[in-house]
Amino acid sequence: MAKKTGEDLFWQLAAPHLATEGVEEGTMMGSRCLRVGGEFTGMIHSKTGELILKLPRERVDELVASGKTEAFAPNGRVFKEWTLVPRSDRRTWKRLIDEAVGFARTA
Repeated sequence: MAKKTGEDLFWQLAAPHLATEGVEEGTMMGSRCLRVGGEFTGMIHSKTGELILKLPRERVDELVASGKTEAFAPNGRVFKEWTLVPRSDRRTWKRLIDEAVGFARTA
């Protein structure tokens, strides 16, 4: 059985959300992304296969401090509500994708 790529895993975990109102596939930075209410919510980094999510700034700070995620800083500029999840882990990714969708729904 072939190993799932980060992209495959992301879209598999995002599929239940895509079946709900206001959640859709879109594009951002030239890549496929998940959008809630038209706003960016999550995607896979096109070069590294890592998960990128938008979460509340305080939650991003907490995750980065714990070592579970990294700051997302393309070109050296930190995006304060975005985090990079470097390891492909089904349980962690599912929980964080669910959090990101919940955050986007309340924003």
